Amino acid sequence: MFRLIIISFYLLLSFINSAKAASDIEVAGDTIQILIPSIAYATTLYLDDAQGESQMYKSFFSNLGITYALKVGVNRTRPNGGNYSFPSGHTSASFQGASFIHVRYGLKYAIPAYVGAVFVGYSRVYADKHFTTDVVAGAAIGILSSFYFSTPYKDVNITPTANGGNYGLEVSSTW
Repeated sequence: MFRLIIISFYLLLSFINSAKAASDIEVAGDTIQILIPSIAYATTLYLDDAQGESQMYKSFFSNLGITYALKVGVNRTRPNGGNYSFPSGHTSASFQGASFIHVRYGLKYAIPAYVGAVFVGYSRVYADKHFTTDVVAGAAIGILSSFYFSTPYKDVNITPTANGGNYGLEVSSTW
């Protein structure tokens, strides 16, 4: 029952925002930002992955809390004149979902979600709702929340690395 309440509340808030959307790109971005974390969460239910479900809750709600605390604390004016531009909540939600899929189930499953998350960020700048820095900050918050709270599903971990100007992926497994 708790799951249904959480999902219903999230979808209701998201669809209210979609109703105000002006362009097809903005509507698509609004829709994708709902789909990515929803698919991530639904995957935990489909796989009967109780640990993943718990990690999704922690990641999702920490992302939501940090994002909205920063929105209120910073209160940056949006490019269109509105309030609470920094960071982008749409972008943080979509990147949280994409990076959760990445950490928990593997990069190959997360690539479409990352592409969608990038589109969401683009749609927010295109719709004049956010500055590029708002979108980058939202993406960083979403990614960090999932990487902090999530662990691999089947003991295989793929982690992005950066060291001394070298970038790559680190793959590890528990024996």
